[in-house]
Amino acid sequence: MTRVWRWNRPVTVREVLEDLRAERPIAYTTVMTVMDNLHQKGWLRRRQEGRAYRYEAVSTRAAYSAALMSEAWSSSDFAAAALVEFFNRMTPEQLEALRDALRVVQLNGVHVETAERAPRETH
Repeated sequence: MTRVWRWNRPVTVREVLEDLRAERPIAYTTVMTVMDNLHQKGWLRRRQEGRAYRYEAVSTRAAYSAALMSEAWSSSDFAAAALVEFFNRMTPEQLEALRDALRVVQLNGVHVETAERAPRETH
């Protein structure tokens, strides 16, 4: 997916293969299988060009990352604990990105209460 997003154009398996081989040895069938799996999952669309397919991303890298996070979170038996563990593993830069994202969400009209502002329950 990284190569497809970086090039921002329809790509062939051969193009991705040649780019990956600059970093490490990898088989054509491996790249072809991964790209076909991504197509089957709906992350890549493809069109036939001669005997080969050209693949392109269906959505942005951000949407893909969000879907992966959502999938992982929804598979948790205890979502709050999973989020706490996730936040505890974040780097300072990632935490700042999270703060930025929350500000953007709030600017878009979604109210997000923080721990400082959330009303406390009394028993």
